[in-house]
Amino acid sequence: MKQQQRILMKEYLLVIFGATLVALSYNVFLLPSKLAAGGISGVSTVLYELFGFSPAATQFVINIPIFIIGWLVLGKDFGGKTLVGTFWVPMMIGLTANIPITVSNPFLGGLYGGIVLGVGLGIVYIGKGSTGGTASIAQILKKFTGKSSGYTQLVVDGVVVISSIFVFSFELTLFALMAIYISSKTIDFVQLRTSASKLIVIITEDEQKVTELIRSGIDRGLTKIRSVGGYSNQDKTLILCVAEQQEAVKLKGMLQQEIPESFVIFLNASEILGRGFTLDKYYGQKL
Repeated sequence: MKQQQRILMKEYLLVIFGATLVALSYNVFLLPSKLAAGGISGVSTVLYELFGFSPAATQFVINIPIFIIGWLVLGKDFGGKTLVGTFWVPMMIGLTANIPITVSNPFLGGLYGGIVLGVGLGIVYIGKGSTGGTASIAQILKKFTGKSSGYTQLVVDGVVVISSIFVFSFELTLFALMAIYISSKTIDFVQLRTSASKLIVIITEDEQKVTELIRSGIDRGLTKIRSVGGYSNQDKTLILCVAEQQEAVKLKGMLQQEIPESFVIFLNASEILGRGFTLDKYYGQKL
């Protein structure tokens, strides 16, 4: 029970931290650059430009019905954290409205605003929450379509951005599209927490020597799969091993020196779960 409470508390803290970054991306980069980079923030940017409406108040009012829909569709647990994100973002936008550090250049605003926005939303999604608005709509789409969070966010935000062309110039609309594209890719990057780890695939006839190099050379585990060469029709062993970047480089050198005839493939591994990565490398034994 205590473990579940700790996990839930961590998720709420992630939502708060991520929502704070979302608010800062708006006040520091997007609003000063006049970029309606999707979402309710984009709508509030348009209304601010047309009528001078407070962005914080606008987002708060529009978020209420969307939040209710999200609560009904995505469940109470998601709704509780979305409630925090929904109120936290406009509150922080209001508190940081007069922040002295701003970027008015649309290219820089779109580039860095998209990155900070994507990092913020990615952290919120890791906490299994939402910042309300079209982020909730994107999460609803994700549930029913199976697409990634970044993809669904891109679709929803794209509709808002294209609509803003009637208020802002075509050039600013293009910068806003750039911002949401960057933010969508950043969301997926943050959620996957892409690391420098490598998946190493080795096809060899000298199974014992390769096994020894991996175990003694880089101290990693491995998986063996019996296979048959398609050209030679000879029995071979396919060995799978996951290692950190520097370990992969070291193993590459050893394989080239000791078993140069082995066929080796190095693949980027976006996220590794399990012993040696998210768990301790050993099972408690002293080695």
